[in-house]
Amino acid sequence: MLPAVTSRDNAAVKAACKLRDDARARAAQGLFFAEGPKLCLELARGCALRTLYATPAALARTSALAAFDAVTVPVCAPVAEKLAGTKASQQVFGLFSVPAPLAAVPENARRVLALDAVQDPGNVGTLLRSAAAFGFDAAVLGPGCAAPFAPRTLRASMGAAARLPLLFADDLPAVLAGLAGRGMACLAAALRGAKPLADFAGPWPGGVCVVIGSEGQGLSAPVLDACSAAVRIPMTDRVESLNAGAAGSVLLWHFRAALPEETEVHDG
Repeated sequence: MLPAVTSRDNAAVKAACKLRDDARARAAQGLFFAEGPKLCLELARGCALRTLYATPAALARTSALAAFDAVTVPVCAPVAEKLAGTKASQQVFGLFSVPAPLAAVPENARRVLALDAVQDPGNVGTLLRSAAAFGFDAAVLGPGCAAPFAPRTLRASMGAAARLPLLFADDLPAVLAGLAGRGMACLAAALRGAKPLADFAGPWPGGVCVVIGSEGQGLSAPVLDACSAAVRIPMTDRVESLNAGAAGSVLLWHFRAALPEETEVHDG
């Protein structure tokens, strides 16, 4: 275990707080900040854990954290309070290396999620978590999307961004055109010319890309034009619409990859 930190003014603690709050610092250092024992353990399955800050009490409560003794810095309660990005400190904080992004959607990918300017971190995190849960092979994030390794997004995704390959696309319509060119059906969650979800039963020999738009504006015209069809989710008139996270999760479940039977029985 590394030497303990007892001062809130410690330089490393200040640097960790900057990573928590500043997207530019995360990009410059190739690191991101996560809070909570469960989230840190989930992220450690897919990302390199560089430093773990934790109170002795938290380490005693979660024995699995002992696997990271070599990079663990014990901290006192006041330091944990400073590191906490939430009202109630979970007393465990990790600094992780950002996984290398994809250069392109893998040729063998058959289920892909694409996001067009989905700005809300909760929705982005929910969609990444659902995509990972339902067997999707990759996610494409176009311009304007919430950062997947920002604290709020991480909490919503529960570490899914560390296990789902991500492509950051400056030109999302071009990426979709490329997927369509190799036989993948790019299906837009949109109302324009949309058919009900029940009409999309497959089979999908070239694979499926589910395309979700921003909360307020929906899909941009160029992205919608690059899609091969639009799909709508039937619902009652009790609500006007579903948010991006809920609607996208319904579609991701519908177009899920074939999962082993034992993995399909788990809830939540």
